[in-house]
Amino acid sequence: MNGEAVSCPEADAAITACLFCKMARREIAVEKVYEDDLVFSIRDINPRAPIHLMVIPNQHIASVRDVDSEHATLLAHMIKIADRMAVLEGIADKGYRLAFNEGKDSGQSVFHIHMHLLGGRRLGAEA
Repeated sequence: MNGEAVSCPEADAAITACLFCKMARREIAVEKVYEDDLVFSIRDINPRAPIHLMVIPNQHIASVRDVDSEHATLLAHMIKIADRMAVLEGIADKGYRLAFNEGKDSGQSVFHIHMHLLGGRRLGAEA
């Protein structure tokens, strides 16, 4: 290879069709509770707790299995933003949960990594 980026038509199509990519590109209107150059945060449309936000990277990464060491700074940023959101939502002191879903059996429905922030009540064990 000569160092040039290679495009994969299937990957390009997936990114074009990705719901979260469309939100990041402002092609779909969504109420963002936070946004910066790397991530945005929205409320989950099917909340599992009184506070249920998602922190979503602007960069398309389909699966946690696709995460590599090059994503370390992005993942750390996602955690810091989730903590900032927990403070703003008033749940940081009592505790909150951060979670990624991987694959259909986990409940993942959008194949673009996103971290769930849940809190506002005592959270039990999840199976």
